[in-house]
Amino acid sequence: MKKLVAEAVGTATLVLFGCGAAVLAGPEVGQLGISFAFGLAIVAMAYGIGPVSGCHINPAVSLGVFMAGRMTVNEMLMYWAAQFVGALVGAGILYVIASGQAEQAGVAYEVGAYGLGSNGWGADYLGKYSMTAALVFEIVATFLFVAVILGVTQEKGNPAFAGLAIGLTLVVIHIVGIQVTGVSVNPARSFGPAVFAQGEALNQLWLFIVAPLAGAAMAGLAFRGKLLSAD
Repeated sequence: MKKLVAEAVGTATLVLFGCGAAVLAGPEVGQLGISFAFGLAIVAMAYGIGPVSGCHINPAVSLGVFMAGRMTVNEMLMYWAAQFVGALVGAGILYVIASGQAEQAGVAYEVGAYGLGSNGWGADYLGKYSMTAALVFEIVATFLFVAVILGVTQEKGNPAFAGLAIGLTLVVIHIVGIQVTGVSVNPARSFGPAVFAQGEALNQLWLFIVAPLAGAAMAGLAFRGKLLSAD
């Protein structure tokens, strides 16, 4: 139970601070600031809840860990449930906070298309990249992200710097990919905001579930097959 609570809290924190940077402070901090918000949220949670649950806070990471042979399928499914619930809570908290400004002005808050930091692609989304570009980016970025996680946390890795390495990797991924998809590499992170945004954000959610899981599975298999492990 402690592990599941930690995963839910960690995922909620990632969505609140990462997506919150875009929603509440986007014009002030810019793309670089949003990238660091996501990365630093991971760093904080890695050291905060890592000793409890391993700080997956991402269904793709849990799948990669499972495929690498480091957790059971039942553990993975329970982690998934906690992560999706946490993401929904984080997005809900962000919605309440964002609504506060409109409330003060006496107007109703509207999430809008791709609101609350939702992921997406196409002519109406940020850099206007194609579905193919979005799919390729999410698969490759998640593969690399999970490969770093599995590599730095393996028996011969350097656990003392794991949180920093993982967080900085997520920063770089966001710097490169925000204009492409807003960066998911995490089905739960995409799920929470999309539930509130509805519309195209919800219609396109499938890609941000399928692509990260595919990339993570490939990374996990690479470690299971000793292609990237230090063993």
